[in-house]
Amino acid sequence: MKKYILKRVVTAVFTLLVIILILFILMKLMPGSPFNDEKLNNDQRAALYAKYGLDQPVIIQFLRYVGNLLHGDFGVSYNISKNTPISQLIATRLPISVSIGFAAVAFGALIGLLLGLLAAFKHDTIWDTIATIISVIGVSVPSYVFALALSYTFGYHWKIFPMLFSRAQLVKSSVLPSISLSMFTMANIARFTRSEMLEVLDSDYMLLAESKGISGPALIFRHALRNALIPIITVLAPLIVDLMTGSLVVEKIFAIPGVGSLLVNAIQSNDYNVVIALSFIYSAMYIGIMLLVDILYGIIDPRIRLGKSDGEGGGRKKLRLARKGAGA
Repeated sequence: MKKYILKRVVTAVFTLLVIILILFILMKLMPGSPFNDEKLNNDQRAALYAKYGLDQPVIIQFLRYVGNLLHGDFGVSYNISKNTPISQLIATRLPISVSIGFAAVAFGALIGLLLGLLAAFKHDTIWDTIATIISVIGVSVPSYVFALALSYTFGYHWKIFPMLFSRAQLVKSSVLPSISLSMFTMANIARFTRSEMLEVLDSDYMLLAESKGISGPALIFRHALRNALIPIITVLAPLIVDLMTGSLVVEKIFAIPGVGSLLVNAIQSNDYNVVIALSFIYSAMYIGIMLLVDILYGIIDPRIRLGKSDGEGGGRKKLRLARKGAGA
């Protein structure tokens, strides 16, 4: 296990370096520059390029940026907030997006799991139909539609929650955007839980467990749900990062000062350092979550070995075991 984790960490670091290099190249290929002010003449632009080191070769800029990154320095903003350290910009926005996204993931996963279990245990009944309809609506309707509906109903009409985000009412003003973002996660988790649980409940080893006198919560949680969790976690992992890094449309509706709007503004104004910093953070979170998922595979099902079996065919073996959901 330790050897596997170390190997994945080294691979993750190398992947992040490649991502930063690609971002540098793509930023250079983008039209325009960070200094598009019409009042600036060519000499002034050249002076600004020299000041920020943008007149150096890409590889020199890359190595200098990586060196600064190792010390926690993301550089400064060129346009959005001139000469402001990017770490300060992110520090005021990222916690808001992460907190709302985490709440959305937790709420969506919990409700989705309950709906999926209800649909599986009440298969071919009215409860199964209701749960399926809710899942279809959650997948089909965009999150901003839920955001508008919730904002009008609970914010404008009933005045239970604030319509716009407020730091003074952090908890109350985070409820509606969290629920809006959670609907897609809830629907996906419900669908996967239902399908996986139906497959597990019809398996031979469940009949064997029942024949041994195992029933009730022990049968459900120790045998059925445990074997259905691996595909569910696989689906949930990328959704966690997507929600925790913010949703631009939902942030706009509720006026949330999160990282989603910061990233769009940085792209529009060619603020290279901000784009690269946010992309780096997003990539690091995604790689970290996927590493955690691989570790959880081994905890949930000890037969999934994370050592030498992760060589050739190891990933395919884990996927087959995950899909089979075999043996308790």
